[in-house]
Amino acid sequence: MQKTSTKTLYDYWNALRGSRSAPDRRDIDPTRIRGALANTFILELNDQGGFDFRLAGSHLCAAYARELKGRSFTRLWHARDRDAMDTLVRAVTEDHAVALITFQGTTALHTRAAVETILLPIRHNGSTHTRILGAMTALDEPYWFGVEPILEQRITGLRLIWPDDVALGDVARSMAAAPEPRQALFADGAHPHAPIPMAATVYGRAARRYAHLAVIDGGRSL
Repeated sequence: MQKTSTKTLYDYWNALRGSRSAPDRRDIDPTRIRGALANTFILELNDQGGFDFRLAGSHLCAAYARELKGRSFTRLWHARDRDAMDTLVRAVTEDHAVALITFQGTTALHTRAAVETILLPIRHNGSTHTRILGAMTALDEPYWFGVEPILEQRITGLRLIWPDDVALGDVARSMAAAPEPRQALFADGAHPHAPIPMAATVYGRAARRYAHLAVIDGGRSL
């Protein structure tokens, strides 16, 4: 986690949940994360099985130069990345993992910004399947931020953090379809285009799969 807003939200969420895998939506006090609110959002499940913005901070809306409430979070992502995002969302809502994502946002003028995103599970009416707490923050805010809207975004790095906090699960995937080299958050210094083996067992642990990702019970994922 590189940005203060990301760390603030994660630390608050982690303290709030206590021994639970996820806190309740009603437990969240916005005044406790005042410094991160402009970058914070809450997603809700829609009728099509995707996620829409229920709430979105002002700084986040500025990145897209429009109000995000009621708009689709799922459709912000490039079509080639939506399967990966669906995988991450299911890891958050079903397995209560925390997803840390970096992406490159591109404007109509082909200017670019690197953005850090975190997705955190929260309970709503006893279930973690319909709400997600999160934040988005530019890593190095460019001069045009808030004037030129981000129109396309491609994933550059993924990481899963499991609720037992035993280990960080790094997802280092080759984005072979990407038009440019990918950077940031690749495990163990791996080259961004290095292939990742998808064996049934990794480090001696049984692996289960989410789409093209292998998730290893006990904390680590590849």
